Amino acid sequence: MKLPFFLASRFVAAETLEGTIPVVRAQLGRGLYVTLDLLGEYVSERAVATAARDAYIRLIHTMKREGLHPGKQANISIKLSMLGQKIDRAFCLDNLRQLLQVAHDNQIFVRLDMEGSDVTESTLSLFEEVYPDYPDNVGVVLQAYLHRTGDDVRRMCELNARVRLCKGAYKEPPEIAYQRMDEIREHFNEYMKLLITGARYPGIATHDDLLIDATKKFVAEKDIPHDQFEFQMLYGVRPKTQGAMVQQGYNMRVYIPYGTEWAPYFTRRLRERKENVWFVLKNLLRG
Repeated sequence: MKLPFFLASRFVAAETLEGTIPVVRAQLGRGLYVTLDLLGEYVSERAVATAARDAYIRLIHTMKREGLHPGKQANISIKLSMLGQKIDRAFCLDNLRQLLQVAHDNQIFVRLDMEGSDVTESTLSLFEEVYPDYPDNVGVVLQAYLHRTGDDVRRMCELNARVRLCKGAYKEPPEIAYQRMDEIREHFNEYMKLLITGARYPGIATHDDLLIDATKKFVAEKDIPHDQFEFQMLYGVRPKTQGAMVQQGYNMRVYIPYGTEWAPYFTRRLRERKENVWFVLKNLLRG
């Protein structure tokens, strides 16, 4: 049985790109930056991965045609498992290179999203392979709760890469990931400082007031200009706070998912960690 879209409509812009464009314009009109993400992941068929690549290429051309791409205002995010990462590495790499070439030609930035730990090494390996050819058009995501992330952060600083830092939403075992929130916050703040001072235009992706305040305090103490980094939040989560931070002079990017695959996307997030259920319920009531 197909669930009605209204269940997800607060957090997913639309089921079509055409329906998403007005949402994007509305966010840009509020002074926010946006990242567009066509929902889908863990593709197991080559034809589906090829179709996903082509859909993202069409997205880039649409952004160009609609004038949604100037400067840093709008970019896209993609999961490599949608491009065939779990099928064949060479196949995925070829799809990624085709996408990045179109992005380069149209001056669009592409963020390689991070998924479960089963693809962390593969994602970073693929990123490092394409980064020398597209240093201004591709970035990656690191998750603060993984034990390995300190080394990954330092490597990305060496590359001067653009990193989106988040806590991490997947359920991972204690052998590879911190479990306590105080530990995760401690490492998030450590990596935030390293990225803001040692890498290129990082995205500080969090809805956690403690982490937001720590970032604000750090950049104020170090006299770091607000245009050297950005905050990032999800579409539909704390929109009043997003607008207030823009008014305070910070760059704020909103992650806008769209597409017909919204049901598996949300049910998987809720199933992976019980904290995500409370996160959604709590933030429905927050400004």
